[in-house]
Amino acid sequence: MSALIVPVLLCSAGIFALSKRVNVFSALTDGAREGLKISAGMLPALVVLLSGVYMLRASGALDALCGLLTPLLEYMGIPGETASLLLIRPFSGSGALAAGSEIMRQFGPDSYAGRCAAVMLGSTETTFYVIAVYFGAAGVKKTRHAIPAALTADLCGFIMAALTVRLFFG
Repeated sequence: MSALIVPVLLCSAGIFALSKRVNVFSALTDGAREGLKISAGMLPALVVLLSGVYMLRASGALDALCGLLTPLLEYMGIPGETASLLLIRPFSGSGALAAGSEIMRQFGPDSYAGRCAAVMLGSTETTFYVIAVYFGAAGVKKTRHAIPAALTADLCGFIMAALTVRLFFG
């Protein structure tokens, strides 16, 4: 039954469009053209964002920042091993998944660090990526309070993840 949902929705949309005398092919090509324009407008921001993340990792700056953050994180009750996740997650989802799987491979998925990493991945967002995509698609140039608010939410997500894991898995 669930395999039929998408084909039924597509056929229903096509039949509805034809009943309203809409040129379906023209509407599809217009939508594709608009999508390509939006993609072309977002591409430079995404290239810069992802290049910056890879340069930080390759230069060793990410490891140096993790070393600086580890004592502070451990003081707060957050495993220092998750520092790389804390730094990468706002920029890159795939980079954060790689950092999370490295934590789990090194310490185990049932360890405190592994559980914290899993909850952190689920409770935080790729802030700069999302802002680049959505604000770029909408043509917004000034993000105003969006970035500080989103980073504050991410920080709360990291802290709450550590507290949640400590509370429930002690």
